[in-house]
Amino acid sequence: MQLAVGAGTDVGMVRSGNEDNFFADADAHRGVFVVCDGMGGHAAGEVASEMACQIVSRELLQLRTVNDATAHQRMANALKEANRAIYDRMLSESDKQGMGTTASALVLSDNRYLIGQIGDSRVYLLRDGALTQLTKDHSYVQEQVDAGLLTPEQARYHPYSNVITRCVGASEEVEADLYEGEVKIGDVFLVASDGLTGMVDDRRLQQILLVRAGPGRVVDSLINEANGRGGLDNITAVVIQVSSLDTAAITNG
Repeated sequence: MQLAVGAGTDVGMVRSGNEDNFFADADAHRGVFVVCDGMGGHAAGEVASEMACQIVSRELLQLRTVNDATAHQRMANALKEANRAIYDRMLSESDKQGMGTTASALVLSDNRYLIGQIGDSRVYLLRDGALTQLTKDHSYVQEQVDAGLLTPEQARYHPYSNVITRCVGASEEVEADLYEGEVKIGDVFLVASDGLTGMVDDRRLQQILLVRAGPGRVVDSLINEANGRGGLDNITAVVIQVSSLDTAAITNG
């Protein structure tokens, strides 16, 4: 599997600090990618997202193939371990009250993908020119869309669009949603915080991802687009381009 990877994060145009964190690592056999968007006062959100990225990536780096019979359980356990660590720290440190984070984790190996997701950071797949959101937000507005009370377009601009209904670290237990599927040559994956997806609609994301450029330049374009539309939140994007499904070396850029 030959992957080209680009990743970046930006504070945006409004926030004073960056509570997003990401992890991206790939070799010839598999790739591990994590995006976390923290919340909580006194920089607690930054602590939560950093803890989640570190714990989830550490556990997933031990997973060499998503075809392993234990892969789903290990993904779920990695997110549960992050949840427990953040929750325990929140209870023990008074200035960390209310902290938590989203977490979206993607593993690519053996021509398959496996995703674990909690919160409203997202994973997209661009295939044959069409962009698909692979994950579903754990959010108030998504619940309203599911109930038929809001359209997706209304949800984008709803005053409660940033209210999430599930996150890592806010409660003693949490369940992740898991997704899996086939990887094909030419696929492009995007893992992003809502600082990107809340500012840039899917049609524009698709246009930027379709540009023939290295993943690093695509990430820069995505961040610039979000900032150009106001940059109201921290912005994080990881772009993975699948150029072959053999065991050739990974390229970065």
